Amino acid sequence: MRDEYDFQQSQPNPYAKKPRKAVTMRLDLDTIEYFKTQATQTGIPYQSLINLHLAQCARERKTLEFN
Repeated sequence: MRDEYDFQQSQPNPYAKKPRKAVTMRLDLDTIEYFKTQATQTGIPYQSLINLHLAQCARERKTLEFN
């Protein structure tokens, strides 16, 4: 190994995942059960499914309808 490395010409990894931030949310139990059922069917962890759903809503600029 070298004693020193020069990173002046380095670039960020374009394949690295987007950074994530841990948050605490209070969700209804039936909402969690829905996503856990979907997780079992798809093989994707339920927290990832919730993130994918929220990301899709944000991307499509969906607005919540209050009934």
